[in-house]
Amino acid sequence: MANRMILNETSYHGKGAIEAIPTEFIARGFKKAAVITDKDLIQFGVADKVTGLLDQVGIEYEVFDGIMPNPTIENVQEGVTFVKNCGADAIIAIGGGSPIDTAKAIGIIVANPEFSDVVSLEGVAATQNPSLPILAVPTTSGTAAEVTINYVITDKEKQRKFVCVDVHDIPVAAFVDSDLMMGMPKALCAATGMDAMTHAIEGLITKGAWEMSDMLHLKAIEIIGRSLRDSVAGDAKGREEMALGQYIAGMGFSNVGLGLVHGMAHPLSAWYNIPHGVACAALLPTVMTYNKDFTGEKYREIAKALGVAGAETKTIEAIREEACGAINQLSKDVGIPATISELGVKAEDLPAIAEDAFRDVCTPGNPRDTTVEEIIAIYQSLM
Repeated sequence: MANRMILNETSYHGKGAIEAIPTEFIARGFKKAAVITDKDLIQFGVADKVTGLLDQVGIEYEVFDGIMPNPTIENVQEGVTFVKNCGADAIIAIGGGSPIDTAKAIGIIVANPEFSDVVSLEGVAATQNPSLPILAVPTTSGTAAEVTINYVITDKEKQRKFVCVDVHDIPVAAFVDSDLMMGMPKALCAATGMDAMTHAIEGLITKGAWEMSDMLHLKAIEIIGRSLRDSVAGDAKGREEMALGQYIAGMGFSNVGLGLVHGMAHPLSAWYNIPHGVACAALLPTVMTYNKDFTGEKYREIAKALGVAGAETKTIEAIREEACGAINQLSKDVGIPATISELGVKAEDLPAIAEDAFRDVCTPGNPRDTTVEEIIAIYQSLM
């Protein structure tokens, strides 16, 4: 079977990347934008940095700022109504994973109205038309939603998250500008950064990995490993490097899938409204240890990318332990909670949460096949 790579048509990187938005918008013949974002980004003036550029050249737009963390079915439905009513022919999505994910679902439904029931998009939906064009502007350095064909929506009624994978939803252009990421609070910077590291590591060891995706994921691990601590400390160069590292990880995992960390993180977010990056970060070191004997030489490559001394010559058993230890230390250094009980997880909920994790679309990509009982045991070890 052939391996497939799907990426943005165009992407801009580095400080000032957002200045290309008006030129790109006009060159593509768009007339009016629906700006999709959240109230915090409006309140703190981050979205204004983009809409101000539109104002300067007279691009017409309307703003929908109702996006919530862990966006819901209702969020998507409200956004679809907004976009249809405002008559936009393109979307500009500004934010972290939540606004960009919601924009993908909105854009797909507007272009494929037969999928107006958002749940019908779960998994790999047979949409026929490309999304209403999306220009994605990330403001966090972790989700890589601007370069992926995936998005995640929360079903509040059923207390679950579902993943949608659609080749038609990738933004046509991405503007990865670290200037927009400088305002991230330390905790958000840490959580999204560890989410990016999770993407890189799971993408490297997932069952669908191949040489081209390995190249991307190893480079992402190297960049994130050397820059995340500085980024969390507020260093401008660290945040610029993280903006690139998380994007490179997204280029890879979007095309090959993820694994058990994401499978277990999704229900934690759905049950307790835990930020996705925090859930992934809390799980990553333990799940890495769980997987270590099923990864061939991949953990040696991770250790080399992280600069672990002696990675070339130590036994595979030893270097697997050191790779896990290096990620565990990174997680501690940036302040990730060591237990999931700190995040509000209740022991009595674990059997039901584990069932959800086992059924998650990401779990089958894990290099080690798992069971509900083993997932429960992993959760329990983190309590």
